[in-house]
Amino acid sequence: MSDYVADSKPVNPAPLQTGPAKSLRWKLKIGFAVVLLLLLGISAWGYYASREPAVFDPLARAKARAEAANQQLVPGYLTTATLIELTDTLLNKPGGYLSNDQMPPGVLLDNMPNFEFGMVQQLRDLSLALRNDFSRSQTQSQDDSDLAEAQPLYASPNDRWIIPSTEGQYGKGQDFITRYLNRLADPEQPKAQFYTRADNLENYLRLVEKQLGSLSQRLSASVAQQRQNTDLANDPNAQQSTATGPIIAIRTPWTKIDDNFYEARGAAFALLHLMKAIEVDFAPVLRTKNAEASLKQIMRELEETQGPIWSPIILNGGGFGFFANHSLVMANYISRASAQVSDLRQLLQRG
Repeated sequence: MSDYVADSKPVNPAPLQTGPAKSLRWKLKIGFAVVLLLLLGISAWGYYASREPAVFDPLARAKARAEAANQQLVPGYLTTATLIELTDTLLNKPGGYLSNDQMPPGVLLDNMPNFEFGMVQQLRDLSLALRNDFSRSQTQSQDDSDLAEAQPLYASPNDRWIIPSTEGQYGKGQDFITRYLNRLADPEQPKAQFYTRADNLENYLRLVEKQLGSLSQRLSASVAQQRQNTDLANDPNAQQSTATGPIIAIRTPWTKIDDNFYEARGAAFALLHLMKAIEVDFAPVLRTKNAEASLKQIMRELEETQGPIWSPIILNGGGFGFFANHSLVMANYISRASAQVSDLRQLLQRG
């Protein structure tokens, strides 16, 4: 019997990778690793830049500034120094100023820019009050030269990145405020004044009340609402440009929910420090008007707005629904602070 050998084809070994193919695979791996590291770096930087600044003690900061410059804490020193400190916080907090960033990763963030805008609104109002009220003894008096330069700079657009940039404008405004502060603390510079009068403080609080009222309304509109039109209430002869119905339907677009929330949080952050400064500078006035408790309650409500946020996103649950509504919680604190500001204004108006 003869041996039988099956006809079989030889198995070809796996082709060896040529030089160009092997090089391409390594390039793809390196490119993927670079993209991954870039994404991780952007995420880490975004987390760092989104950290909100810590609440500080305005009195301690002002004392340190005064001691370093061999100055006295004259009336108005603390309020003016707090404006300078808040400007420094705005521009030099973790990640710097983000509202005018045009490139990633800053342009991808929106919570912190809205927080910054809330702060900017309060700095603008105080710089205006400094120029028009606190530094002037009467309506016919001349405004301070440094404050006249600073106030328009704080009114500059908050998102300008080309020259002159927003940071540059606010920085120049801070420099003029610092010059005013140095003159204020110098007994040989009598032209620089800060008048801690009840009417001056009442005028400033009027601006604060309007800002808080606007924030409260926008936060409350996170859920659909039907509101009675009160635009012409309490004045039988009042008119408006365009007629509106007796009922107004309001709802904040869902894309603006977190924007309004963080703007309110930034505004409350700045106001908290300014109210602490006013408590010291206007202590005699507040004591005379028996208004100290009202100011303390304002600060208490503003402190509550700075509590930690445990949710990774701002929730927008409806009414008594299953999910929380962070906007309504914030609106509660803001509206209560606004009501206390109104009460404080009435106390200051009384003789």
